[in-house]
Amino acid sequence: MTSVVIALVIGAVVVVAAMVIRQRRVVDAPTQKVFSAPTQIDRTDFPTSQHEWMIAVFTSATCHACADMLAKAQVVASKNVSVIEIEYSNKKELHRKYNIEAVPTVVVTDVHGIVHKSFLGPVSATDLWAGIASVRDPQLHAATDGHCQNHDHD
Repeated sequence: MTSVVIALVIGAVVVVAAMVIRQRRVVDAPTQKVFSAPTQIDRTDFPTSQHEWMIAVFTSATCHACADMLAKAQVVASKNVSVIEIEYSNKKELHRKYNIEAVPTVVVTDVHGIVHKSFLGPVSATDLWAGIASVRDPQLHAATDGHCQNHDHD
């Protein structure tokens, strides 16, 4: 009888040990945070609400890529396009209001605050400027279909 009890105890220990080992192997993959840009903003939150287009660059003083993105965006400023920096330490309430969790975040909005284009993270000047141009003049983008009009593409 004692050998049966010992065998049952050893069997139970083996089963429990197998279950523990199996559970340790099954590890959920880490989840990845998905960042997103706002789809609409209240233009009255910004001092340039009268411009036809506004490029809002959400930045942080501790972000090295942010200064570069702001400089790239400022190139397109004109009488119809305002470029505004929303730096985190100075405008925390706007970062919270628009759920900005990653910088740089760039949004291109019309006069009604509808975001027509956004960029998360650093992008090249070419991509930024082309994106802004395609929003400001969608027919230009459609007419060229991404090709130079001065060349024959037969």
